[in-house]
Amino acid sequence: MISVLILTKNEEQDLPGCLDSVAWSDDVHVYDSMSGDRTVEIARSRGATVTQRPFDNWASHQNWGLANIAFRHPWVFYIDADERMTPELVASVACAASDPGERVAFRVRRRDFLLGTWLEHAQASPWYMRLFMPGRMRYERLVNPVSIPSGPVGDLPGFLDHYPFSKGFGHWFARHNGYSSFEAQQILANRANGETFSVLGALLERDFTRRRFHQKELFYRLPARPLLKFALLYILKGGFLDGRAGLTYASLQAVYEYMIVLKTTEAERAASGERPAAPGAKAPA
Repeated sequence: MISVLILTKNEEQDLPGCLDSVAWSDDVHVYDSMSGDRTVEIARSRGATVTQRPFDNWASHQNWGLANIAFRHPWVFYIDADERMTPELVASVACAASDPGERVAFRVRRRDFLLGTWLEHAQASPWYMRLFMPGRMRYERLVNPVSIPSGPVGDLPGFLDHYPFSKGFGHWFARHNGYSSFEAQQILANRANGETFSVLGALLERDFTRRRFHQKELFYRLPARPLLKFALLYILKGGFLDGRAGLTYASLQAVYEYMIVLKTTEAERAASGERPAAPGAKAPA
């Protein structure tokens, strides 16, 4: 009754554990972005159907997958290779798909782990839309895409466990270097399109997608964003309660936010024709 979709790119380390956690499904699809390691070999050896496509951006890639992959069942559970479904979540997903009512998608609660610690407080939001009818779901944004279902949404018990640092901090930095470039492009694209935002919309907009847009646009215009991101996660969200892991995670997110600030500024200057100063040149008075 439920198909599984796993997005991959060089995931030979984490994919086996992910496949173990979704072995209950008889229709597992590995949607691969042209891996250069043993990812595809592992997927096929475990009976998964493999579809390969060069990655362009998150929304485009995911929308293409939902439109072109031949899922056997009407419901799809989306999971990344560094995530694991807990037994309780497997049971609640099966129950929801068998009796969804009018709902076309369901959110699940994700637990992120760092230094062996569940980041129970330091996450901006632990809820992610992962169970859905593919024909009733689409995505927007170049990175960190917003899920847009065409119908009512529910919440499910059980946890989806996430290990974003399973490949080490170096991999995390490399990955977020790419994410920050997409974020900068998204910010400039929104401004070029003349899309407006409002503070009231960020707080009161009833449509989740529009409210999320207003919130992001408001945040992108605030001064000292990296410091604000740290304060949000570590103080307001209670990341200090997660100990060393909470401090580390809030600091990493502040660095990531600063990467976005720097790349956005760099792109704006390039667009205006401003050239970087030559090495050793004095700044204009």
